[in-house]
Amino acid sequence: MEDKIQEFICSNEREIVRNLAELIAIPSVKGEPRGDAPFGNDAKNALLKMRTFCDEMGFKTTIYGDAVLCADYGEDIELGILAHLDVVPVQAENWQTNPFELVERDGVLYGRGAIDDKGPAVASLWALKAVKELGVPLKKGVRLIFGTDEENGSGDLEIYKKYAQFPPNVFTPDGSFPVINIEKGMLGVRFSGNTGGNYMEFRGGNIPNAVAGKAKTIMRKVTADKVRAAIPEDSEAKFTVTERGDNVFISCDGRAAHASTPENGVNAVTALLSLMNRVTDEPGLKGIERLFPHGETDGAALGLKCADASGPLTCVLSTLSIMPSGECEGTVDIRFPTCVDLQTVRDKLCAALDSHKLKYEIVIGNEPHIVSEDSEFVQKLLSVYERVEGEKGHCIAIGGGTYVHNIPGGVAFGAERGDTDYHMHGDNEFITVDELLKDAVLYAHAIIEICG
Repeated sequence: MEDKIQEFICSNEREIVRNLAELIAIPSVKGEPRGDAPFGNDAKNALLKMRTFCDEMGFKTTIYGDAVLCADYGEDIELGILAHLDVVPVQAENWQTNPFELVERDGVLYGRGAIDDKGPAVASLWALKAVKELGVPLKKGVRLIFGTDEENGSGDLEIYKKYAQFPPNVFTPDGSFPVINIEKGMLGVRFSGNTGGNYMEFRGGNIPNAVAGKAKTIMRKVTADKVRAAIPEDSEAKFTVTERGDNVFISCDGRAAHASTPENGVNAVTALLSLMNRVTDEPGLKGIERLFPHGETDGAALGLKCADASGPLTCVLSTLSIMPSGECEGTVDIRFPTCVDLQTVRDKLCAALDSHKLKYEIVIGNEPHIVSEDSEFVQKLLSVYERVEGEKGHCIAIGGGTYVHNIPGGVAFGAERGDTDYHMHGDNEFITVDELLKDAVLYAHAIIEICG
C-alpha cells in the first residue's frame, strides 16, 4: 500500500499544485466582517474554493457559521485534521514574486500561505483523496476541518464549537515534524499612551505575532547628519536617512520572523526606536525602549526572563505607531515556557506598563498546551513518521501556538522540517514541491494508522 499511495500522490502532482495555486490567488487576510463573512470576504472565498475541491472529490461537506468547512469521509469520526486558510498580511514590495500568485522556481513554490497553512491544507485534502480512491478500508471516519481565523485568535473555532464537537483525535499540519506535543503559553497585549512629543511620526510592524521587518519615522528638530552619526556601526538593521526641508525621514529595514522565534529576526521597530532615542531626549520614548530594548528577546527588562525544557520565554514589541501629538499604540507578543503561568507573566508585564503610564488590554492569553508523549495518538503519529520518513521520530516543544493550542489532546504533525527557514509570516514564503507531496503521503498513512 505504501507504494500505491506514493504513486497516487506523485501522479497527481499537477492537480495538487493547481489546487494550491487557486487558494494562494485568494488574498485571505482577515478583513472586516460583512454579513455571511465573519472574517472578511477573502477568507470566506478561500473557504468556498476549498469546498469546491472537497465536493469534487466526493466528500460530505458542511460549513459552520460561515467560518469553518468540514469535509467528512466515513462514519463514526475518529480523526480530525485541522488546517487554516487565512494568512497574515504581506508587504508586496519586499517579495521577489507576487505573494498572491503561486510561482514555481527550481522545485520551490512561492506564495503567501505556501507553508502556513494552505500548502499543508491541500496536502491533507489529497491524503484523504488517496485513501478514498485507493479503496483503503477504514474502521473509523475522518474529518478535514478548514478554518479562517487561526492567525488572529482562532475565533473560527469558537464558532465551530457552537455547532459540532472535535473528533477524539486531532492533529494540525500547522507546525513542524515530527510531532509537537508542547506549546508555550501565549500573552498578547495592546497598549497605548503618550510619549509626550509633538515632533515625530512613527510606524512599524503590521501584525502582532511577528518580528517587524520594516519601520519608518518622520522627525523634526534634528538633522540628517546627526541621525546618520548615531547609527551603530555594527547594526544589523539598515537605515535610510533623507532630509526634506525641516523634516528628516528615516526608514529601517530589519528582518521579519515569527514572534515565537524572535532570535531569527532583526526587529525594525526597536532598532528605529533606539536610534531615535540617540538623537532626541523624550522621556516617554525612552521609557518604551527601556521596556523593550533592541536586541533583547527574553523579556529580561520586564523581569520575565525564564526557561525550561520547553525553551526560553520570548518577548516581542511587534508593532508601534506614534502620532505627531505623541499618542502611541503598540502590541506585545510573549510566549512563555511551562515553568511559569499566565497570571505571573500578565502581572509582571502589566506592572511594567503601569510604571510608564501606559494603558493596556489583554488581546490573547493562553496557558501552555501539553500532551503526553506516551499517549497512543502521539505514538501512532511517531510510528508513521519513522516508517515513511525513514528516521527516528521524537516530540518537540515550541514557542509558537499552533491551531490545536486550545484543543485537549491535539498535536501538530508537520509541515515544517528541520531547521529550514520557510519564511513563514515573512517575505517570499515557500514550500518545495517534494515536501508538499511528501506531506500528502505522510498524512495518508496517518489516516490509515489511526482509522484503518
